[in-house]
Amino acid sequence: MRDKTFAVINEKIKAGKAVVVTAEELIALVQEKGVSRAAQEVDVVTTGTFAPMCSSGAYFNFGHSAPRIKFNRVWLNGVPAYAGLAAVDCYLGATALPEEDPLNKNHPGEFRYGGGHVIEDFVARRPVRLKALGYGTDCYPRREIETVVTLDDINEAVLFNPRNAYQNYACAVNTGPRTLYTYMGVLKPNLGNAHYSTSGQLSPLLKDPYFRTIGIGTRIFLGGGIGYVVWNGTQHFPSLPPLPEGAPRVPAGGTLAVLGDLKQMSPQWLRGTSMLGYGATLSVGIGIPIPILSEEICYYASRTDAELYAPIIDYAEAYPNRKPGNLGFVSYAALKSGRITVGGKEVPTAPLSSYVKAREIAIILKTWIATGRFLLGEPVQLLPGPDAGIVARTLEIRDTERSER
Repeated sequence: MRDKTFAVINEKIKAGKAVVVTAEELIALVQEKGVSRAAQEVDVVTTGTFAPMCSSGAYFNFGHSAPRIKFNRVWLNGVPAYAGLAAVDCYLGATALPEEDPLNKNHPGEFRYGGGHVIEDFVARRPVRLKALGYGTDCYPRREIETVVTLDDINEAVLFNPRNAYQNYACAVNTGPRTLYTYMGVLKPNLGNAHYSTSGQLSPLLKDPYFRTIGIGTRIFLGGGIGYVVWNGTQHFPSLPPLPEGAPRVPAGGTLAVLGDLKQMSPQWLRGTSMLGYGATLSVGIGIPIPILSEEICYYASRTDAELYAPIIDYAEAYPNRKPGNLGFVSYAALKSGRITVGGKEVPTAPLSSYVKAREIAIILKTWIATGRFLLGEPVQLLPGPDAGIVARTLEIRDTERSER
């Protein structure tokens, strides 16, 4: 086939002639007609994921009071935000917790309310209590302010997530003798259960694993509104892991930094989430359109749950102690069946991500594109893929006295 371009596809979208399908629909089409024919017929494939994404947050500008104040410390509904910015700007992280939260003092802590819940309150147009302290300057003399604001009262409210849409996450198990409370949920002892958190054949970065179409400026579905990929996410390590024989060679560790106007978004797709014994976070809905520019892109976008694998990681010993290796690989088809076998034992599975919501996101994005509401954003620079050779760095404990000599 002659390779397509973003410009050609966008003209077809404007004319109402683009052929847009979800990743699930592309799988069926490829099974019926083959990759080559499907690549000729389809212009855009839509994807989706909805799951807890801890490296999320939002920055705000609240406008100036009279007299003015320069924020030194800030709380939103009792949750501390970072004020080391300009006078009335702050950044709220999804995992921030109230200072009076007992945390894990009474283990396992419930973490009923945190930064992710505040963000949900904002997008739901609920009132949020703002408290700020200043130290007083000639230009910003006020030293304290306490008031109530809503999303529509403030100037800017921008969702800015440094790491989202993890390409392919682990299947978490617990081989130890006690229950573990983790960001992968509650893991029962002695391989009592297995949790996973990727939508498999709908997962955005598994559908364009080599980043042939995703980069800075890619327009996406974000939290119910329109957002953008602005950089690769933190811990972006798109290396090629060993996989079972016959599985497509798919990178595993890509991530995205994303940004969008919080005022466009919906609490349906940004949900404050409590993780028992671990903390608070934010569940985020993301959908990415994959333009079918070539047969190679079509091939990877059409891979099924049976061909996509997650590593099985032991959270009792290997994960917390940063030990390499895994307990094997398991397909998403097996994970979604409800039971897998680990070490000869049958283990029940459950997802942290919602496949139902991932499908809904892919369908919404398909509708936006098909009706001309949403054009593709051509990246000004593609994100690094496996050939970039990015190597993960680790934090090592060093003798500070020696390092200072």
